[in-house]
Amino acid sequence: MNYPNPPVAEWRMLIDGELVPSSSGAVFENVNPATEEVIGVTADGTREDFERAIAAARRAFDETDWSRDRALRARCLRQLREGLLRHAEEIRPLLVSEVGTPIWLTRDTLFDLPVEKLAHYADLAENYDFDDELPGVDFRGVVSTRRIRYEPVGVVAGIIPWNGPWGSGLSKVGPALASGSTIILKPSPDAPWMATILGKIAAEETDLPPGVLNVVTARDNYAGVVLTTDPRVDMIAFTGSAPNGRKVAESAAASLKRMMLELGGKSAWVVLPSADVAEQAALAAKTICANAGQGCVARSRLLLPRDRYEEGIAAAKASMDAITVGDPLIPENFMGPLNSKHHRERVLGYVRKALDDGNRLVRGGKVPEGLETGCYIEPTLFADVKPNDTIAQEEIFGPVLAVIPYDTEEEALEIANNSIYGLSAQVAAATNEEAYAFASRLRTGTVSINNGTWMHMDVPFGGFKQSGIGRQYGRQGFEAYLEVKVLGMPSGEKSQSLAWGEVEKKEAAAT
Repeated sequence: MNYPNPPVAEWRMLIDGELVPSSSGAVFENVNPATEEVIGVTADGTREDFERAIAAARRAFDETDWSRDRALRARCLRQLREGLLRHAEEIRPLLVSEVGTPIWLTRDTLFDLPVEKLAHYADLAENYDFDDELPGVDFRGVVSTRRIRYEPVGVVAGIIPWNGPWGSGLSKVGPALASGSTIILKPSPDAPWMATILGKIAAEETDLPPGVLNVVTARDNYAGVVLTTDPRVDMIAFTGSAPNGRKVAESAAASLKRMMLELGGKSAWVVLPSADVAEQAALAAKTICANAGQGCVARSRLLLPRDRYEEGIAAAKASMDAITVGDPLIPENFMGPLNSKHHRERVLGYVRKALDDGNRLVRGGKVPEGLETGCYIEPTLFADVKPNDTIAQEEIFGPVLAVIPYDTEEEALEIANNSIYGLSAQVAAATNEEAYAFASRLRTGTVSINNGTWMHMDVPFGGFKQSGIGRQYGRQGFEAYLEVKVLGMPSGEKSQSLAWGEVEKKEAAAT
């Protein structure tokens, strides 16, 4: 059966090395949030499909040399990267069409950078020291040599969201394959083609053995339960909201699976009194509109000194007024639509709640004129927000900036840390030293100081509190996919210590 999808878009799943339809034959539609048009379909996997994928991943890990063949792992990761680069210009418009992200972001964090990270994981597969020798120890009459081995965790289930599918997906596939693990990747039904295209390239353009990488798509959320409860799955790598992360943790806890949870944020952009308030407020307003605010690290709370509060609000409003909203395939448009009508209604619900709470709507808060078709919303700015108001506490996941005044730096610190989340933050001051001193007191996993960046493949990314468990990227992110085994063996050297039982005999004689 063939479906009229764009050429690179793959509607089938990858299970045990083969591109296959759903066992039921069912498909679901992929809708462009910019036009509301159906751009194609994807296989609607069944419980049987997920169980087949788990069995294939388990067999590939337990019964093949994949976990031990470092050269093969490195070669396959490089082939995967090369295949994605070959098809990059075909993939970009598909990513824009299914997510709604502006095309300029595909040349940045939403495609190019994640693909480039595959080279880093290939290098790790080749060069990481999976075997480490410790100093010998003389204990109870035996001198022993000790080793630490780092071994792949086993079968991984990667569950990813729709807002940045390539980044989220490859941040799980890359380290899992480099470690020697196998993986079942389950994408969001709102952006399934990232995973199916990856499966197609893996099947047709790499030497990946059957079962090492599996891609299973489904319209229903039952799939997550199958993956998190199956005892054949050793680890869950999940990116998504904190409420869904809690459900994943509860489900996976029954079998005590290893978990890596990259969850939400309600990050603060703190402008200290010595900073250029207008410049920082304008930048914060523009930044919240990148990818229409649909990013876990979005700094959606802007904290301004009260004596320059209105100056900052005016600069933020002017910045939002200048943002171009429209067709995300047009490079000049900075912001595209939200991902779905359902999500737009959710964001508009937060706007209504903010108004009910007495927050001052400075601009936005509605569907842009002339963009009634699609899932668009205006860049939205609220002032006079209190630290405990709903829009200051809950993750909106839209282009909505809440501006909060403060009187002292201690109050600013208290407001910034007043959140169940702790994923990211931004601090601005006249000097890096001043900003660093403030940033060191924030309870958050990443901090940008004076517009500097921490984002790179060598950085362990993750958060404090309910922003997640564990880290992605960096050495720590790779090691999340490894188990630690310690071995001790006689070295053959003569011991200077008392043998087993000799201590007790000596103590008895002394008594």
